[in-house]
Amino acid sequence: MEIGLATFAEVSLDPETGSPVGSEQRMTNLLEEMELADQVGLDVFGIGEHHRPDFLISSPTVALAAGAARTKRIRLSTAVTVLSSDDPVRVFQDFATLDLISGGRAEIMAGRGSFTESFPLFGYSLDDYDTLFSEKLELLLAIRDSEKTTWSGRHRADLNDQGVYPRPVQAPLPVWIAVGGTPQSVVRAGTLGLPLAVAIIGGEPDRFVPLVNLYRESATRAGHDPAKLPVGINNHAFIADDSQDAADTFFPPYAEMMTRIGRERGWPPHTRGQFDAMVGPRGCLMVGSPQQVIDKILFEHELFAHDRAVLQMSFGSVPHAQVMKSIELLGTVVAPAIRKALGA
Repeated sequence: MEIGLATFAEVSLDPETGSPVGSEQRMTNLLEEMELADQVGLDVFGIGEHHRPDFLISSPTVALAAGAARTKRIRLSTAVTVLSSDDPVRVFQDFATLDLISGGRAEIMAGRGSFTESFPLFGYSLDDYDTLFSEKLELLLAIRDSEKTTWSGRHRADLNDQGVYPRPVQAPLPVWIAVGGTPQSVVRAGTLGLPLAVAIIGGEPDRFVPLVNLYRESATRAGHDPAKLPVGINNHAFIADDSQDAADTFFPPYAEMMTRIGRERGWPPHTRGQFDAMVGPRGCLMVGSPQQVIDKILFEHELFAHDRAVLQMSFGSVPHAQVMKSIELLGTVVAPAIRKALGA
């Protein structure tokens, strides 16, 4: 199993000073996280795309390219590229460039987006939410699979035997589909034979088992071998030497972030009771001591038989030094134990 990290690079308050962490400092922290993840032997680092004041990264490939220059082996992915509001030609060009800079370590994690700010920003209608993604994914895959592309659609100018350059090191450039729980999205991924990343941000992981089963069934019906299609599971996580310290450190920024986002969507405030339930043995939060996180990853592997576990640690105002310690524990303690347990 591959073990990695994802972040949306929240811009939040410094817990020691109460002042906002500046964008320049947050970028410095992000690059340090990427460098450490590589040094401790983690397999993948993903950066998500947002267009909001509370998140730093609107152009993940730029940040990933900076990380590529400071790392040697870790794979560099988006935690999501909002393909619906982007141009597939530029997406491919940016990631092909990243692939060349990194020596063949780039990946695209394409999704429809859980936030909608990018749609009006780039002139798209939310009425076309699903058709935009479907059409643009079709074009992205066509560009990936052929140096010259002929294509026509509703939402973008046609291409007539036009070349898209540069071409990446990897052939094909990996394209994953990121989903949050929509059955039609996993059917699309399985039918196309694309790797699947499932974000579990609430409740119990068991409820996502039918979704992963549907993905593999869809792949089989389309003539793909599901054993050759990677599945990734993404969870919020935080690791400390002591389980109580881990929970007490992670809860305040986690609750603040979830409550703030939830307020926009009509959700009630996030409580410590909810948090503690999700930290429990069958909950979705991987928060605790290294052994607790090892046990939780192995529990999810029993459910999903997945190939990649990605943890989001730099959440809200968790102090940077403690995020770095959590990354170190993931790479030096948790990941080796998981690989040993699974015979990797």
